Amino acid sequence: MNLYISDLHFGHKNVIAFDHRPFLDADEMDLTMIELWNARVNPDDRVYIVGDFCYRSSLPPEWYLRQLKGHKYLILGNHDGPVLNNPAAQSYLEGIDQMMKIEDGKEEITLCHYPIAEWHAYHRGAWHIYGHIHNRKDEAYKFMITKKHALNAGCMINGYAPASLKELIRNNERFQMGDKHSER
Repeated sequence: MNLYISDLHFGHKNVIAFDHRPFLDADEMDLTMIELWNARVNPDDRVYIVGDFCYRSSLPPEWYLRQLKGHKYLILGNHDGPVLNNPAAQSYLEGIDQMMKIEDGKEEITLCHYPIAEWHAYHRGAWHIYGHIHNRKDEAYKFMITKKHALNAGCMINGYAPASLKELIRNNERFQMGDKHSER
């Protein structure tokens, strides 16, 4: 199964206030997200991390990666230098790229950390899964919700765990309606 998540920001205490995350501190956030990830992901699942895996963590990225189940792929975000410059961390990843085109069943998907206006096979109903804007409802969000097949993989709108394409669709719809409770 393919699963998707973005903007985890493991180790980053300031993201708790920035995203209004329900954690007391970075340690609680990290441990909870690791637990939720491993409860959701099977060893053979492919997990696409759509950028910003960890940031300003006192622990190296490989500390997190080695604990997480599944075959992990990283689509680089603006805070992924600690992974990109770390061969030990890269050894826990199946692939790293700026953008990836994949298939999920019969669906074509373009993965990019940044929301983009058009993507491969856009006019044929292909999907775009992105991150970067977290759970902000700013101008980028307002533009992206006009795109029928664009989905935010932000962990904060997807229950802090990787989600399937079907779950991303449902969670994005709920987020747009103002419901803060995602489903897995």
